[in-house]
Amino acid sequence: MNYHVMREFADSWGLLFMAIFFVGAAAFAFRPGSRKHADEAARVPLKDD
Repeated sequence: MNYHVMREFADSWGLLFMAIFFVGAAAFAFRPGSRKHADEAARVPLKDD
């Protein structure tokens, strides 16, 4: 019985949650002004302290 409950959740609410999370992550990554922060983060391993 537990498997069927988890399967039903994954097929409905789990899928909805993952889709909303994906759209939110994509919107966060492509928001205006994020290029500056992404470029700074990409240079962190190359910094000589």
